[in-house]
Amino acid sequence: MAPQTAVPLAPYAAPQPGPHAVPHPGPYAVPHPGPYADRPYAGPSQGPPGSLWSRLAVPAGLLAAVAGAFAYVGSVDPNHPGHYPVCPLYAFTGLYCPGCGGLRSAHAFIHGDFLAALQDNVFGVAAYLGFAVLWVVWVVRAVRGRPMRLQLGTRQMWAVGAVLIVFSVVRNLPFGGWLHP
Repeated sequence: MAPQTAVPLAPYAAPQPGPHAVPHPGPYAVPHPGPYADRPYAGPSQGPPGSLWSRLAVPAGLLAAVAGAFAYVGSVDPNHPGHYPVCPLYAFTGLYCPGCGGLRSAHAFIHGDFLAALQDNVFGVAAYLGFAVLWVVWVVRAVRGRPMRLQLGTRQMWAVGAVLIVFSVVRNLPFGGWLHP
């Protein structure tokens, strides 16, 4: 076996700044304003404004996915067993979760039976309408070139969670039978 010889390494050469390099101002200096300094700050998720079609691509894709899901639920009736899985909480405990009846509610909503949709899952109907409103706001803001900001604080999240828990408890009590799916 031949002895290994050490290969001398070239000395480290720091990269030379190019013609457009900005010298590093130090840790406490104000950062360079960048190419979009003349535009108002749009938040960390908003890059440079693109064309109208590029701004509408994500809302349109989400609408297509939701419309496809609603079309499937509208064509395959969840009232007939065997098409959809049973809610695991209901299967193991016999208790209704906040989502129980959501598919039946969506099926009734698509077919225009709004009273049956409300009876199957009132929060499902509220979610459908809330999604529609948020989607329209999102599209209007995208057309205007503004980002969509939906900021729920911890209080709002706890309030939504508390309402869903109260709904679940009430719909499983004897006097909450009108909330059963």
